[in-house]
Amino acid sequence: MGWVGDMGNSFRTRDVDEARQVIGARYFANFMDVADVAEGKRHFAARFDIVDLGPLVLGELGCGADVRMRFGELGEYHVNAPLTGSMDWRQGARGAGTTTPEQGVVFDPVGDTALDRWGGDCRVFAVKVGAEALRVRLEALLGRPPGGRLAFDSRLDIASGPGLSWVRLARRVFRETLADDGLARHPLMAAPLQEALLNGLLLAADHPFREELARPGEPRRPAPVKRAMDAVLDRPEHPYTTAELAALSRVGARRLQESFREYAGMTPMAYVRQVRLDRVRDELRAAEPGEVTVSEVAWRWGFTHPGRFAAQYRERYGESPSQTLRAAACAP
Repeated sequence: MGWVGDMGNSFRTRDVDEARQVIGARYFANFMDVADVAEGKRHFAARFDIVDLGPLVLGELGCGADVRMRFGELGEYHVNAPLTGSMDWRQGARGAGTTTPEQGVVFDPVGDTALDRWGGDCRVFAVKVGAEALRVRLEALLGRPPGGRLAFDSRLDIASGPGLSWVRLARRVFRETLADDGLARHPLMAAPLQEALLNGLLLAADHPFREELARPGEPRRPAPVKRAMDAVLDRPEHPYTTAELAALSRVGARRLQESFREYAGMTPMAYVRQVRLDRVRDELRAAEPGEVTVSEVAWRWGFTHPGRFAAQYRERYGESPSQTLRAAACAP
């Protein structure tokens, strides 16, 4: 049957390949097959309602029959919250689990992922969350770079508390965005709604920074540090010096260094290096096979000493830049 309506947000099909292609286009590349259909079981009949909201993709998905899916690495964060039925899943070293209307799952961007059984009676509310957007939001809320990768606990309580509240909020935003005349589509509404959903996930799901976010009254990032960080994020490739950042921050170099150590736990130039490393990683992960070399990307972002760059990269990400590039080339 294909897409329904004028907005391209609702899809119906009895063809497994068509369903796989839609999920691949909006969520992640995948392999899908239907489990053996015994007599009396329902047949495949996919019903997908999906909307895009900036760095988020929100949808209510169901297949009408038991299916199995494999994804490889997802590349972004994904939250699955069943409305009915259940899903059996596996992801890398995180092991396996079952997600239900009482307990959702937060999938990590890394680690081969599979749904061993997506039940035919399971209609799931599925949210894809851009990893970079979530990292930037976390940094803004903390007032400093997080200093480590954002890794969620796979389990999300959606029967009560913050998890249930976040799913309810996300579904309200989804329904408003799905409506042809919904205000959520307007740019004045879309941006704050995106931010609210990113903030809400960071407060609802378990991760190493959650307790810090939940504490009220934490000191805010001082204006000089904010000015310097904003300048670096705007032009990370620029050959900054501490003196130049101090001038942009309207304070002396010593004052800026002291403020950075107090609020960011690092020097201004260490922050510049960290932002540049993040940009290198983003570019390596997005590269097509044979498109770039590690040295080209490193040079473009201001790293002129290959050995020192490789050591800093490994220390931050736990792998060499060439490993990141090879993993991107092998991704489906």
